[in-house]
Amino acid sequence: MDTKQRIMDEALTLFSEKGYANVFVENIAERVGIKAPSIYKHYKSKQAIFDAIIEEMNRRFLEEAGALQINGADASADAEIYKNISEEQLIVIGNNLFLYFLHDDYTRRFRKMLTIEQFHDKKLADLYMKQYVDDPLSYQGMLLGLMVSAGVLLAENVEIMTLHFYAPIYMLLTMCDRDPEREDEALKTLEAHIRQFNRLYAGNNGGK
Repeated sequence: MDTKQRIMDEALTLFSEKGYANVFVENIAERVGIKAPSIYKHYKSKQAIFDAIIEEMNRRFLEEAGALQINGADASADAEIYKNISEEQLIVIGNNLFLYFLHDDYTRRFRKMLTIEQFHDKKLADLYMKQYVDDPLSYQGMLLGLMVSAGVLLAENVEIMTLHFYAPIYMLLTMCDRDPEREDEALKTLEAHIRQFNRLYAGNNGGK
């Protein structure tokens, strides 16, 4: 790991331990083992380090999505994929994505930081909402809406259907954050959730 990556990694650890506002460039430099001015050879500010962490987190997610043979960012592209997969394949993708969000080191530490800081910093509260509420609901709403339009799923209200799908997954994730020993229970519940969702909303695919 080069110095630039180490700065980003140690900064994320400190942010998750102490909160963003309570960490200073000097603290990051000390953790890395360099002088504070050396930080500025790589990042112009603490905010720049924070932005780089978000970029790295997004890069890692897209890499994971690619490994699962989905796009992860383009709902139209993923709708075409999901139209043609079985329920068993859907469960495999769901389980892998859930475990990724639960265990990926960057994602886990970043979520911990935002969970702490959302009550102290309006900007980070907004980011928490964007990262874990608004963006997932927007992407999944577009994805499910396209599948409804194609007749793969049936729903009177796509917005409510999207909540039906995402809200239990988010709840299971936060449950495991607080009690890691419930991971096996969460995975069983996730599978049952996906199967029931598929039965409830299956259109012309017959819940294949």
